Amino acid sequence: MAEFDVPTGRAVAEFQAARGLHRSGICDEATWLALVEASWKLGDRWLKLSSPYIRGDDVGQLQTALLRLGFDCGRPDGIYGPLTVRAVQRFQRNSGMQSDGVCGPDTVRLLLMNSRQTGDGPGVAMLREMTGLSAVRHDGEDVRIVVGQFGGLSALTRQVSRALRQHAANVLTIDEPDPSVHAAVANRHRATAYLGFEAGGNERCTVSYFAAPTFESVGGRALAERLAERISANAHLPFASSAEGMRVAVLRETRMPAVLCSLWPVRDVLAGAPVLADVVVEAVLAWTGAPSTLSS
Repeated sequence: MAEFDVPTGRAVAEFQAARGLHRSGICDEATWLALVEASWKLGDRWLKLSSPYIRGDDVGQLQTALLRLGFDCGRPDGIYGPLTVRAVQRFQRNSGMQSDGVCGPDTVRLLLMNSRQTGDGPGVAMLREMTGLSAVRHDGEDVRIVVGQFGGLSALTRQVSRALRQHAANVLTIDEPDPSVHAAVANRHRATAYLGFEAGGNERCTVSYFAAPTFESVGGRALAERLAERISANAHLPFASSAEGMRVAVLRETRMPAVLCSLWPVRDVLAGAPVLADVVVEAVLAWTGAPSTLSS
């Protein structure tokens, strides 16, 4: 009889780390879905727009190839959504094919043939995000922030939101356990940035941003590094933090620079909420280039 023994737990933890998930060693729903997605490679199946969206490593490979050819499908997030469909249609039209947005064997064959002539850079997605980040820093007055928490940290997010509003930011808060709901709200709000807060995260403090094998969020990383540095440097906060690229759902599904702050222990987080809120706002203002009146 098969058992979930210690070596299996270690293998699960290694897989989680490689996939940018929280490294718990427990095969939870997110890990199981990632295992399924990792089983697909480009050409294994027909890819088309469906509900729910098709997800998998084959979609990520398709997106990476499209981006390197200059067909903008958004981030290479492994999700076959409307942006990817439109990019496939443009590629098909340019190749003289029927532009139905369905990625079948003929589309894959032509895509791979053309991809042999491209380099291995990140493509247009990273360039677009860098351009967007520059625009944010030149127009700090139109900053829209979505602040979310997944349970237990509403006292912190209320203070963060209040402090951001004092600096003229348009702030929307969300208290909801489902990370996909957070992402959907942030996308509908057309947020400049998403700030997520969760209790725990393997009992260590990290500030995560979206990163995949061929892409990382430039804006998300810049914001995450600022946050982690300020949290670690503040003498009034009893914990250190580090920035880390991950592919957890809320970072993967948001379309703007997004960070997820995993904070522990909760009692220290809540006790230091006023100071932590100031630190978060300082980091956001520095990221946008807005003037700050808060103490460091």
